[in-house]
Amino acid sequence: MSLLFIENGLVQFEDHFELRIESLSINEKQHTVVLGPNGSGKSALAAMIAGVGDKTQGRFDITESVAWVSVAQQQALIEAERQKDSADILDVIPTPSSVEQILLQELSLDAQGQQLCDRLLTMFSLQGMLQRPFSGLSTGETRKLLLTKAIISQPKLLILDEPYDGLDDQSRQNLAELLTELSNQMTILFVLNRISEVPAYCQQLILMEQGSVQWLTSISEDLDAQLRHIIQLKHLTKASLVLPAKDSEKFTPQLHDRNAPLIELKNGKIHYGEQIVFDKLNWTVMPNHHWQISGPNGSGKTCLLNLITGDHPQCYSNDLYVFGFKRGSGESIWQIKQFIGYVSNGFHLEYRVNCSVLHVVLSGFYDSIGLYQQPSPKQRELAKQWLALMAFDEHVNTPFQQLSFGDQRLVLIARAMVKHPAVLILDEPCNGLDDINRLKVLALIELLAREGSTTVLYVNHHQEDVIPSVTNQLLMTDFNP
Repeated sequence: MSLLFIENGLVQFEDHFELRIESLSINEKQHTVVLGPNGSGKSALAAMIAGVGDKTQGRFDITESVAWVSVAQQQALIEAERQKDSADILDVIPTPSSVEQILLQELSLDAQGQQLCDRLLTMFSLQGMLQRPFSGLSTGETRKLLLTKAIISQPKLLILDEPYDGLDDQSRQNLAELLTELSNQMTILFVLNRISEVPAYCQQLILMEQGSVQWLTSISEDLDAQLRHIIQLKHLTKASLVLPAKDSEKFTPQLHDRNAPLIELKNGKIHYGEQIVFDKLNWTVMPNHHWQISGPNGSGKTCLLNLITGDHPQCYSNDLYVFGFKRGSGESIWQIKQFIGYVSNGFHLEYRVNCSVLHVVLSGFYDSIGLYQQPSPKQRELAKQWLALMAFDEHVNTPFQQLSFGDQRLVLIARAMVKHPAVLILDEPCNGLDDINRLKVLALIELLAREGSTTVLYVNHHQEDVIPSVTNQLLMTDFNP
């Protein structure tokens, strides 16, 4: 039974991206994986199947029983809740949606669906969060909620765009095992950047390039041989990388004592009422001592980083020194941020200003979202050098919002690096990146770590995303109640 058949298809996405599909079909239980570099159209293909985009030409026969999970969907849901909170109605107090309301909206579960729902809520540790506001979930918890909602709807075609991004090791393993089991009940379409995540039960591979299907193959026997072929197509020629220089006007200032700790937290604690996130955390970060911060979703990794950046209100109730400042002693947040470069899933979702790619990188000199000051000619030149280092020479003037999610992440990493920060905070920086761009980013981080002026704090769930110079480990579960 065919779930999808497209012939001579042309789809427009908001006037800036075009998807051309000459021929594509997916039959029942023909589990399919879509691969390709950032900007190739992988996510656009998934979105089109889910009903997004303007189908202007061709034949499209697509089952109506579709469920879809993607970063774009996650962003839209978060934005919708934000709009509710900022509603311009003076006599109405907006009521935030609960996790349970978001989960069960437009769903009517039968016995099998309810059993599956209970299993997923337990698997993802969401059972105790059902009555909490949706807006209070972390990025990883939001992804778990959307995965649960899609799976319990029991669609004929389940579309999963980067389903493992943002999930901790145990959650990824549990999800992979569940999807293997569900592959006997529904058809799954994966959009993946990591070839290592292609499931063994995959029956069809699609390679996207420049908005069209570059290569399609049905898997008969040897999946590994077909994946090796794709790896060859995506082969990275590793070049010698040289970092652009510091700007003479806008860069991280030198600390008064180069041998003093950059960060010192004594008996650190984050709590919300009686709920303790972490407690009794003693942590000292010395210059050029790079750290990997690990732990499952909800263990406090991002909370810890937000203490350092000053974006968490409990930074003032902790015994915390950063860059020579005792937090709460009259220092401004900008005195702290001048020492920091920062990339995270949350920050990426916040960066919604549609300025040019060049202006996004330039904003790193001023620690702003968007560019509101006149940069110097030298700063413009340095920003262009960073973009050239990441192979963005031809996208200097491209609007940031027109880039794919992975390409946006690369630009934000360049923004974080541009001022050669004393501390570079990377909260899952490789989410959304294909193999080539991920290896390039990891090589850049390693180069910056070895260069001697930047200390790296690295949050990561994937064992394969190793940075050799990051040799210190902080396991957050050691400080969870």
